[in-house]
Amino acid sequence: MHIADYKKFDVLNGKGLRNSLFTSGCTHHCKGCFNAATWNFAYGVPYTREFEDQVIADLQVEDIRVAGLSILGGEPFQNVDGLLGLVRRVRAECPGKDIWIWSGYTFEEILADASRTELLAYCDVLIDGRFMLERRNLKLKWRGSENQRVLDVRESLRERAAVWLKSERDGL
Repeated sequence: MHIADYKKFDVLNGKGLRNSLFTSGCTHHCKGCFNAATWNFAYGVPYTREFEDQVIADLQVEDIRVAGLSILGGEPFQNVDGLLGLVRRVRAECPGKDIWIWSGYTFEEILADASRTELLAYCDVLIDGRFMLERRNLKLKWRGSENQRVLDVRESLRERAAVWLKSERDGL
């Protein structure tokens, strides 16, 4: 797995002050994608244990309240093997930190694949669905097009159906 970018103390990708990890590689190739450079699975730098240790340390900073980790792409669910160790460590070593993840796959498509579902189970919020240029809406929080959803992962997995994050149902 390669890392396209990593932003410490980011306020754009999820609720609160966050650390945002952008994975490389995506086969969706959405027209109008804001991050098309990350389609290449070899873009950026290789993911290493040292990098993972740094992400964990950045989430544990004591004098700054970091809400959690955001995972974007590329397509994170095309990098499941590389991300599972990280999200497991976040859960074990960073109590109180949430995990947001963005995907071109829908919740329903993720559920159809056991390995993707395993990764999803470690997350709290899923922004799902491919970006659709013809449905772009620049007023939406945390998503680029009106077909995308901001989902409460725990509730969605419990219900086995997509459940909007309560605070985000209206999306503006």
